[in-house]
Amino acid sequence: MPLLTLTSDIGSQDFLVGAVKGQLLQASSDFTIVDVSHDLSPFNYPQAAYVCRNAIRNFPAGTFHLVLVNLFDEKPEHLILAEHNGQYIGCADNGLITMILEELPKKVIALNLEKSSHKNTLYCTSVLARAFRDILDGKPLEELGDPDISIHVKNPLRPLLGNDWIEGQIIFTDNFENVIVNIHRDEFEEQRKGRSFKIVFKRDEVIDRISDTYADVNEGEKLALFNSAGYLEIAINKGNAAGLLGLQGFSERQLQQSQYLNSRLFYQTVKVFFE
Repeated sequence: MPLLTLTSDIGSQDFLVGAVKGQLLQASSDFTIVDVSHDLSPFNYPQAAYVCRNAIRNFPAGTFHLVLVNLFDEKPEHLILAEHNGQYIGCADNGLITMILEELPKKVIALNLEKSSHKNTLYCTSVLARAFRDILDGKPLEELGDPDISIHVKNPLRPLLGNDWIEGQIIFTDNFENVIVNIHRDEFEEQRKGRSFKIVFKRDEVIDRISDTYADVNEGEKLALFNSAGYLEIAINKGNAAGLLGLQGFSERQLQQSQYLNSRLFYQTVKVFFE
């Protein structure tokens, strides 16, 4: 049975997630639907890219991925369906696809939306679901839509680099209030060059070693480790790192309060100094 993952920013409070799954199963009752997350922060592209990227890479070739994130940032005239490394990703043409893949997709088509239709979440789901079904039926991707589309591109959020430091942004806070920074282990080690390091926080608190697990430190102590996706994580063993260390990521509330912020997404930074 074909696998289909579902990721969205629509929450789990009302009927909509269930209705989306109903639309998918109407297109093909063969789908096995896997929920990734429905609690992504609206407008937070780096967070959505982080979650989708690190979920997608763990699925086998032939998997379909429906990403309903920031569908209506702009009035949609079409959706996009990409094939990349044997997997299929359907989403809005809002730049998220290039942030997820960290490159342009191998193949991509535009699925035009009917001008007379109500362009809501369920309608967009039905358009992508029909395209998924057509692929299952053996139709080539290029025959399902316009392959000459020039898609919207957004660059992944990258850490800043200096000779003796690297500065990353907090892109995700997990269920335990651990914070994830967009510094990958490979980038960290390349910049570190075997040197010692210090991560300095407010109140002059410092972390100067990488732990393997939370249990490497005593209960209530802070630590840094690289999580299962390879990204730097700041945590407190059985504690709340975000609150106790004053760490915050993207703030939707701030974004809504200021016209100036509407043109920029602000993320609190974490700086690592090498010695």
